[in-house]
Amino acid sequence: MSVYARRVSAPACLFLTHGAGSDRNHSSLVALEERLAPLPAERVDFPYRTEGRRFPDRSSKLIEFVKETSGAVAAAEGIRQDQMVLGGRSMGGRICSMAVAAGLPAAGLLLVCYPLHPPNKPENLRVDHFEAINVPCLFVSGNRDPFGSPEEFASYLPTIKGPITTVWLPGARHDLAGQDGAICDAVAEWMTTLT
Repeated sequence: MSVYARRVSAPACLFLTHGAGSDRNHSSLVALEERLAPLPAERVDFPYRTEGRRFPDRSSKLIEFVKETSGAVAAAEGIRQDQMVLGGRSMGGRICSMAVAAGLPAAGLLLVCYPLHPPNKPENLRVDHFEAINVPCLFVSGNRDPFGSPEEFASYLPTIKGPITTVWLPGARHDLAGQDGAICDAVAEWMTTLT
């Protein structure tokens, strides 16, 4: 684990989103909610999932959903938006990071298996918004993930202005199969740096 940390106010809630082909009941999202209790955690489905569609909406629609829904969760919990950690798996984490880069307040970003680029298309990078992120970020990925290698991440993460923590799970690929415990360990440890 590499950590470049600074202290911020303790998070009061976790807002979790799913990957493109999954939903709010993905095992690692459920495991995070259980592991971090009694911290409130809200696992959400993007609208295309609740509407029974297989393919995600365009990014702008997903970002707007994150802004509106996380705001509603913060209001329901009686907290400020900047007291929430936002994130999730793959596409969900990416969308949360884009919302924060566009100005959505957050206590931090949790990015599990962040899709740096599509498999076999390293030229199609998803990093243009990184320089606008100024909150603590945790990246948890497999070191054999075809969506981005440790070396590729090392080239682009320094553009993020907030403190960065990276955790690489040996031998794991993008699905992080069988790694829920390791993901929870990494997140629980990182959360202690946000107090």
